[in-house]
Amino acid sequence: MHRTELADFLRRCRARLGPAEVGLTPGPRRRTPGLRREEVAQLAGMSPDYYTRLEQARGPRPSRQMLTALARALRLTDDERDYLFHLVGEEPPRDRSTSEHVRPGLLRVLDRLYDTPAQVITDWGEVLAQNAMAAALVGDIMGRPPGDRNIVRSFFTRRAASDAPGIFPSEEIEEHARLHVATLRAVFAARPDDPGPAGLVAELLSASAEFATLWKAHEVAVRHSTVKRFTHPVVGTMELDCEVLLSSEHAQRLIVHTARPGSESAERLELLRVVGLQDLAPRG
Repeated sequence: MHRTELADFLRRCRARLGPAEVGLTPGPRRRTPGLRREEVAQLAGMSPDYYTRLEQARGPRPSRQMLTALARALRLTDDERDYLFHLVGEEPPRDRSTSEHVRPGLLRVLDRLYDTPAQVITDWGEVLAQNAMAAALVGDIMGRPPGDRNIVRSFFTRRAASDAPGIFPSEEIEEHARLHVATLRAVFAARPDDPGPAGLVAELLSASAEFATLWKAHEVAVRHSTVKRFTHPVVGTMELDCEVLLSSEHAQRLIVHTARPGSESAERLELLRVVGLQDLAPRG
């Protein structure tokens, strides 16, 4: 592990980014350009102390998951992401079709959707990035441990283990379940050797009788743009247009939710923006 080179690279990447470029409010006057260390730590889901130690060339060796989170937080290109992995002595991911590295351009689009819930997910349900509005709507998924950010897994396991109300109206739960399974089956068939979707299928067949029943039905579907209803504990039910923008190279999707102008849902969505993340715990 090249600690000195890693520290210098992290400092330079941090210095070239401004708060507005990553969806953060600039706040008070800054003495130095770029993001603060605690802001990078927040974006990467790590402690400020851990990140500070990395920049001071005295931190422990980061895991592959941590490197992926740092690359995302610092908006690294694919080549820069690979260099980051090499500095730590890790082989960078080579299968770009299932990469967890979100392209900087896609992240910039996400950052600018400040008043619209949006998130980037893989085609098999791994949430890779959220804006604040998406976290307010469906829960702070990026705040969970790296291995607990899959919306399909959460749908079938968290819902069964909790008495808390879900994010969808009860009468629409069955349809969401069918769509999750049908979409996962299409991905599983397209990439049978991909350990991500294959492992998720094996896990849920064992853990969820509901999933196993739907899997046997052998329905196949690909997620498209649609209309969804969300139930929120503070602002109530909203009917939102769900647009799915595909990034075929990385098997990633930018999911954007909007409300029709002038509608009651638009008023509630604006209220959600004002309420933000206040007192809202992660939801399944």
